[in-house]
Amino acid sequence: MAHPSQLGFQDAASPVMEEFLHFHDHALMIVFLISTLVLYIIVAMVTTKLTNKNILDSQEIEIIWTILPAIILILIALPSLRILYLMDEVNNPHLTVKALGHQWYWSYEYTDYKELGFDSYMVPTQDLAPGQFRLLEADHRMVVPVASPVRVLVTAEDVLHSWAVPALGVKMDAVPGRLNQTAFLASRPGVYYGQCSEICGANHSFMPVVVEAVPLKFFEEWSSQMLEDA
Repeated sequence: MAHPSQLGFQDAASPVMEEFLHFHDHALMIVFLISTLVLYIIVAMVTTKLTNKNILDSQEIEIIWTILPAIILILIALPSLRILYLMDEVNNPHLTVKALGHQWYWSYEYTDYKELGFDSYMVPTQDLAPGQFRLLEADHRMVVPVASPVRVLVTAEDVLHSWAVPALGVKMDAVPGRLNQTAFLASRPGVYYGQCSEICGANHSFMPVVVEAVPLKFFEEWSSQMLEDA
């Protein structure tokens, strides 16, 4: 959950998001080093009155400032490609959930169960219980087991939507007539909030995504209760 005036990312709740944070810190350090070097050169050029004739026309320096940026780009590109492929991996998911975007709410279908599905609407401000978050809480949460690979099939019924949960490192477009898939693994129990990340109409900001990760025992009890109610 993001906090007011927070500058960094949310705490990672999945292995992929942890990789995102490591890559962000890695790239940010490179940016800091480049910025410091450029600032030093600018200050030195402005403040000094001396001229070094050896660098006015130097093949060695031109080779260095051509090869060095190429090496820096490689140091950024390789971990970036690694994370890109990790995001696309869907290895033997224990659970498959279909997320269907509507104007303006989400529907969830647990395809491993015969009749387990529900609609998830935002809780109006006047109905919020103490401790619930305005514009982020839903009346039915998407419940998943902890430490289990979960595959999410994402599509839409009307217009473009986007199913996103920042703490889990998940964001997938919901396109009418197309079935996209993504996967995540919640590394610890908790409630993780997201929102539709596609401008999908007048109530675009009122269709939150709420994922609740619970131990497997409690997930089985929840699913049994939902099937009984259905």
